[in-house]
This record gives sequence, structure tokens and C-alpha cells, in this order.
Amino acid sequence: MPDDEEPRFGLARPESAGKPAGDGFRFAAIGALLIVVLFAGYGLGRLNGGTTGEAGATRPQATPSASAFDESQPHVHGTTAPIGTTGGAPVGGLSLSGGGLTLTPLTTVFDAGKARRLEFTINGPGGAPVTTFAVVHDKLLHLIVIRRDLTGFQHLHPVMAPDGTWSVDLTLGEPGLYRMIADFTAQVGGVETVSSLGSDLTVAGDYAPVTLPDPVRAATTGDFQVGYEGTPATESTQPLLMTVTDGSGKPAVLEPYLGAFGHLVMLRQNDLGYVHVHPETQLVDGKVKFWLAAPSPGTYRMFLDFQVAGKVSTAAWTVVVS
Repeated sequence: MPDDEEPRFGLARPESAGKPAGDGFRFAAIGALLIVVLFAGYGLGRLNGGTTGEAGATRPQATPSASAFDESQPHVHGTTAPIGTTGGAPVGGLSLSGGGLTLTPLTTVFDAGKARRLEFTINGPGGAPVTTFAVVHDKLLHLIVIRRDLTGFQHLHPVMAPDGTWSVDLTLGEPGLYRMIADFTAQVGGVETVSSLGSDLTVAGDYAPVTLPDPVRAATTGDFQVGYEGTPATESTQPLLMTVTDGSGKPAVLEPYLGAFGHLVMLRQNDLGYVHVHPETQLVDGKVKFWLAAPSPGTYRMFLDFQVAGKVSTAAWTVVVS
């Protein structure tokens, strides 16, 4: 019987058109009808899950989160949108607070060239430090540090104490204003929040900003030559293919680092808007393949982390998106 069709019940009628039935027969017929209706309602209730508070209660809907999202697929941090979505990638790192979470640095002033312990907390809506985070790409938190002129790039992984205080040894080589960007997935009240929060660090002294190198497709880091193919755009997701060769010109044997063959960070000039991209799980003809939609037109510094023979190297390019 279709779900939207009312159940129909019939009573046998006497074939003769004689005298009406007596009261006893009438009451018996009504009683039989009530019994049939009651049993039918009970049966339908069972088929529909019942009407008790437990069985009929509304079930909570699943909340999207970074850990529920397949890390093996190429993606941009800070969003659960599919990689094919048009429009620019979301930008992180511009604010120290968002989504009810606040980045609270306990150390903000450094001496040039001297190591110091950087400490900070991620505070929840009530002001207390958050102590539960999801592991994303093998780490609970990724920390990017960069000077305002897009030099001095560092990708670090602080350690969290039981009270929620994060710490890492940090050396800032030159005077100037730096940006720290914490990229993480916090778990508060059973809900996971993907976030990239930023705050400033200061190194006293005479600040001499460095002019960005011209946009080129080849970069040298240590003994490696690194090049890329593809052109980032703002209105569509475009592929970027990274090639790493050793000193002899042969393809380098890339190793997985933090669960991927490469990690790509783009930082926008002037405001240091942050995009962190992860590649496809498999190499494509020996190349690392990313998918990226730039957040906006402008000048960016692009950094690729990769690992060969157990050592992590970083290549950098200037990229102009028009």
C-alpha cells in the first residue's frame, strides 16, 4: 500500500434487506471496527518508527569538520568546499579571533638572531584555553611565521602542554614586524572548527624591507631546482604541477612529508592573507599536483615544502595573479 494512502476497512453487510439489526449486533459491529482501527494504528506506528520520545526524537545532524573531510583529496585549509568550486580560495590569518576562538600569544617580542620560546594559547568562547584538537596532516597545529616583507618564512609544529599552552623555539633573524599564523582544527563542545588565526610579533632594530624577487617559474633551494607549471587564477580552480630535480638534473626522489608529497603556502603581499594547499596523493609523471584558486588579484609569495632523503627543503617564488 502506498505510504500516502489511507488504510481502508470494510464491514460485511447482510445480503437481505430485512429488518435492521438489533442493538446487540450494532454494538458488536462498532466494537469490531474500533479493534481493527486500533490494531492498524499500532501497526503503522511500528512501521514508522513508533511514537515514543526516544524512537521518534529528531536526530542531530552531522556537522562538517576537517577530520570528517577526506585529507587524501587535494584541498585548501579553512574550507570544506570541494576542490572544483569556482571563485577564490578562502583567506586565513588576517584576524586573531574568529568562530568563537582567539589566538592569544604569550610571547610577542624577540631579539634578532636569538632563539626564544614562543608560547600561545587558543582560547574558546568562554576565555579558557582549548585543549582538544584534531590531527590534520599528522599534526595538531601548523604554525607559519613570516616577516611583513614576505621573507624569513618558517613552517613549524609547536607542542601543546596539558593546560592548552602551545610552545616552540623560534629564532627571528632580522629586525621587523612578523606575522604568526596558527592553522588548526579545534574541538569545542563536540563541534570541530577549522581555523587560521594570526597575530604580530616584533623584533626591535632597524627594519630594512627586502624587495620581492621578480616572478619566475624556477627556484633554487640547496642542491635542488624546483619549477612549476600552471597559472593561478581567481575565478576558477587551476592545476599547478611542481617538478623537483637534483644537482645532476635528475628527478629527485620525493618522500611523503606530513602525509603528502608537498605542502604549498601562498601569502598575499601587504596583508599576508594566507592559503595552505595540499596536493593529490599520487605523483603525476613524477610531479606534485596541486589545485588552487587564488583569493584575489595581486602579488603573492608561494612556498613549497618537500622532503628528500629525510630532509625538508623549501622553495619560494613570487607570483602575480591578474
